Amino acid sequence: MTPRTIQYAIAAVFFVLGGWCLIAPQSVIDLTVRPDYRPDDAIAPLLVGCFGAQACLAGLFAAFSIFTRATFLAYGVAVLPFFGFNYYFYFVEPVFNELILLDAAGNLIFLVLCVLGYRRLSPAPR
Repeated sequence: MTPRTIQYAIAAVFFVLGGWCLIAPQSVIDLTVRPDYRPDDAIAPLLVGCFGAQACLAGLFAAFSIFTRATFLAYGVAVLPFFGFNYYFYFVEPVFNELILLDAAGNLIFLVLCVLGYRRLSPAPR
């Protein structure tokens, strides 16, 4: 895989999960949030939709930027706190049901792609 292809794959993760939040925010709430935590006010789908819009924007940046080793490294490091988020809100304070593992899987794919991109752009040994 070329670094450019890896970039497009990273963008795809943003577009798929973010697009779902943007296009069907109530579906995201209904399918991922445990009933005890499900909000019933009108602001919740709006906020999930805004989150999805931000993710799609990040996907556009990922798709149309020129990634360097530093970019792959920065994106990879930036995704690490999300694993803590997934862990905490699934195991410690179980707000989300098992479908949050889709987000964790997306984050893992994202991290692996960042490592691959970083390695592909590594300087040639002397």
